[in-house]
Amino acid sequence: MEFTSQELTRLRVAAGVDPLWETALSLHLLQNREVPLAFAAWRREVGAALRRSGLVATTRSLIRLCPDGSYFPDFLTPGRGDADLDTGLDRLLSTPRHRLRAELARLYAHTGRPVPAGVRPLAEGSPEALRRLGSALRAYHRVAVEPYLFAMRAQAATDRTVRAEAVLTHGAEGLLIGYDQLPGWHYRDGRLRAPYPMDRELALHGRALTLVPAFFCVRAPLALVDEELPPVLVHPLSPAPGWLERRHHGGEVPVAQLIGASRAELLRILDRPMTTMDIAAALRLAPSTASRHATVLREAGLLLSKRQGVRVLHHRTRLGRAVLEGGSR
Repeated sequence: MEFTSQELTRLRVAAGVDPLWETALSLHLLQNREVPLAFAAWRREVGAALRRSGLVATTRSLIRLCPDGSYFPDFLTPGRGDADLDTGLDRLLSTPRHRLRAELARLYAHTGRPVPAGVRPLAEGSPEALRRLGSALRAYHRVAVEPYLFAMRAQAATDRTVRAEAVLTHGAEGLLIGYDQLPGWHYRDGRLRAPYPMDRELALHGRALTLVPAFFCVRAPLALVDEELPPVLVHPLSPAPGWLERRHHGGEVPVAQLIGASRAELLRILDRPMTTMDIAAALRLAPSTASRHATVLREAGLLLSKRQGVRVLHHRTRLGRAVLEGGSR
């Protein structure tokens, strides 16, 4: 990707993980026989949960629409960091009929056969077929993605803090240079290279590029195939092995009975310093609410706030860690 000065100034980073991108990428992980170590426990847990919920057939039908291959339809991932599933589904269900038809035809083109009879109503934009797809995505998301959103949002908020620091220190180009930390990424002299699955040059034509962090993106960055659509570049968040165990251990912290569930969760996500906006995004709170929670924790000696330049970063204190760890035993 080559950036003009105008395109650099229009860069944006999504506020957090996108529900439908995460749904699609988690479906890919379920199909991936060489699942990374960090997701092995997640895959076992979700597989069991899907069986208990009677969603195995539903998941298989979604996998047929979203295979782990070189192509899956763009209409399944209409978001650019949408904060909630309802917004994403509204966009998906509003996909024009010509796009549904063209993208599903492309999906099945490699088989040498036309779109299967069972998928044709969706390709023709049948309201009932779209409703069933929306219901299937919602049911799958509830089991495979929603229980893990807290860990996903916390890591996305941490990543956003790093990106914001790069912009504040070095400007828009500093944001892109910061992606050099990801394997195979390289930005120099207005050109960004990333380890995309195939050779491709993405032209922005003056449009704003949205960089979307994705928890379940594990191998390579992704972009929409249709270059007429608003451009996005989805990149891995790369959680560390053991994240699922840490989530379980911290999922129900008895200390929440003392300071409240939201404040206990706020305290738990402060493994790294975070701004009030980062906390609000991670916990899906209004900034004013996040600020009030931080104030209460600070006055209790559980949190320390320090100004760095134009930002105020919140740190968990030793007492805060002791209270949190003591409450999780």
